[in-house]
Amino acid sequence: MARRGSYAKGVARRGEILESALDVIGRKGYQNASLKQIAEVVGVTPAALLHYFGSKEELFTEVLRTRDEHDLLAPQPPDPADAKAAFVDVIRRNTEVPGVVELFSRLSVDAVDPEHPAHRYFLDRSERLREGIAVAFERDEARRATLDPDTMARVIQAVSDGLQLQWMIDRSVDMPAIIESLMDVLYPPHAGAAPEATRPEA
Repeated sequence: MARRGSYAKGVARRGEILESALDVIGRKGYQNASLKQIAEVVGVTPAALLHYFGSKEELFTEVLRTRDEHDLLAPQPPDPADAKAAFVDVIRRNTEVPGVVELFSRLSVDAVDPEHPAHRYFLDRSERLREGIAVAFERDEARRATLDPDTMARVIQAVSDGLQLQWMIDRSVDMPAIIESLMDVLYPPHAGAAPEATRPEA
């Protein structure tokens, strides 16, 4: 029982560290989020952080996983026709945490190395994202795909990731609007489908 209680406390502490790190990075930016700053927010030493996470890279990888979990906890649209809006909402929320967007972009480059702690994270995330996009839009009977589902999902993912780089350089880039326009082109309504504005409420 004591060991189980100690394990539960360790899991809880680890989760607290990740939430604090996500907050610090979101507010201060990736460059300014040092282990010392994160440790101070949590109330531990940098060495204690490395007790839970073997390295700064591993900590930041888990921070991205935590961010993804938050996105999954957001209300999911019951109607596949709302899949586009749900995806655009995720991108819109990203504009509120530029530090996390910067972390994602920088870590994605480093993760090209198969030995990097984030390598498996990006592989799994990409596969999960593509599957989610493909399945959601395949179920939307009011629209038709202009390419095969996997290619379509890869195009949307590639544009989304590329827009983040542009947005970090120029904050006037309207990522949500651009992605929404792209989806309208890639998934146009079927001929004779009711316009979105007049489509009956679910």
